[in-house]
Amino acid sequence: MDTSNSGYGNIDTEYAAEMFSVPVEKDGPIWMVNLMKYRDVANYADGRKSTISGQEADDLYAPTDVLSDIGAEIVFFGNVETQLIGDNPKWDRIAVVKYPTRRSFLEMSSRKDFQEKHVHKEAGMQETIVMGCVPLETPTYSKANWEEVESPPSENDGPITVVHVLNLNEYIENMESYSSIAGESAIPNGVRIDGWFQVEGTIIGDGRKWSQVRFNTFPSREAFKKVVMDPARLEAQKKYRETAISDTYTMIVTSSINKVFDSI
Repeated sequence: MDTSNSGYGNIDTEYAAEMFSVPVEKDGPIWMVNLMKYRDVANYADGRKSTISGQEADDLYAPTDVLSDIGAEIVFFGNVETQLIGDNPKWDRIAVVKYPTRRSFLEMSSRKDFQEKHVHKEAGMQETIVMGCVPLETPTYSKANWEEVESPPSENDGPITVVHVLNLNEYIENMESYSSIAGESAIPNGVRIDGWFQVEGTIIGDGRKWSQVRFNTFPSREAFKKVVMDPARLEAQKKYRETAISDTYTMIVTSSINKVFDSI
């Protein structure tokens, strides 16, 4: 893998070249999944004094007008409430942007208006992983009415999205077995599969490879807890899930934007 360095991760130049080489007639939508870890205090390359946090600098970055101009859209945005699995880094936010084509994502970086905003991202970001993804087929299931599940959303316990970032090994079929068994508990408890994605490549990261990213939303934390503690799921986790995964992050995220399902 050929790489070059940014201030917050390694750029995979081979993957960038692959994206540029896709013929225009075969190019299509790509979902860029961003895991973000912020600096405590923003550090600007021009040496300006800063008292704002890295997250505040990233808020200044927010290139929504640029994205709109190229036909891209933020389809998921949320804060990591709890990182259940995966030690370091401890991610702060997750965002997903759907671009109309791979080429549009790459060409965006050369726009003057984007570069003017990007200085804030560079100042605020300590570390990031940005994965180019395409949708996977998800299991067919009947969505439960959240008002009828045992642990519905409430004022003090509202919906959460559980995000799984997975590096699967040669025993990938074991993950399918696990998902089937876990679904028997998750579906009655109101899970909604927003989207599962195949990772096409990691454009910025730390050198690790990733296979899939999964977004599952539950009506409440209590509903998710019931699934986690289900004995059949726990047994399947040891027998199947743990044998299929080489590396993973599992995070509980509270989202302010979640249009993943509608974007696919």
